[in-house]
Amino acid sequence: MSDPAATVLVIEDELQMRRFLTTSLAAHDYRAVEAMTAREGLNQAAGRNPDVILLDLGLPDLDGIELTRRLREWSRTPIIVISARGREQDKIAALDAGADDYLTKPFGLGELLARLRAALRRGASPDHGDSVVAFGDLKVDLAARLVFRRGAEVHLTPIEYKLFTTLVRHAGKVVTHRQLLKEAWGPNAVEHAHYVRVYMTQLRHKLEEDPSRPRYLLTESGVGYRLKAE
Repeated sequence: MSDPAATVLVIEDELQMRRFLTTSLAAHDYRAVEAMTAREGLNQAAGRNPDVILLDLGLPDLDGIELTRRLREWSRTPIIVISARGREQDKIAALDAGADDYLTKPFGLGELLARLRAALRRGASPDHGDSVVAFGDLKVDLAARLVFRRGAEVHLTPIEYKLFTTLVRHAGKVVTHRQLLKEAWGPNAVEHAHYVRVYMTQLRHKLEEDPSRPRYLLTESGVGYRLKAE
């Protein structure tokens, strides 16, 4: 019998599959939470802090692979993809985006439950992380993808947001130019360190009181950058 406290977030837009999953989970003493869209799934993940996420890739408002990337910006919750897409490249893309497992439809209930138990074992020790993080007068809501300074929302470009949240995830630690380039622009940009310098200057003008004397976004000369965690 499963842990009765285990909560499973089911992000699935197909009604029959969602009912099958939630009914089966309840019958095995899991607590099921439903979401029909990516937006609803993000809200449920942030609000309910589930133990495992079952995620369909074919959602109406956002592809499940992109949703996996967004969840991984702030959450360590195990993600099991359940999809009719059985191609190897789809599986690779989902796993590279941060999914922990991939189950192709149709599948047997016994296999699903076994994979759930394995995911719960893997996720038992690490925490799931907080979706809202604050540093002095800066605050970032990772689930909503919003950044605030002194309570006012700050508009960041997609690249600026990726750079900033990479530093947030590694707060207090040095993040190398190479790692920042890979996170923001992809593996083909790792030799272009000047990209990071340009965008970090822009970030400082948006987030720092005095960009020439940064309080949060610190340079580690010749290595990379560090977000000072106060």
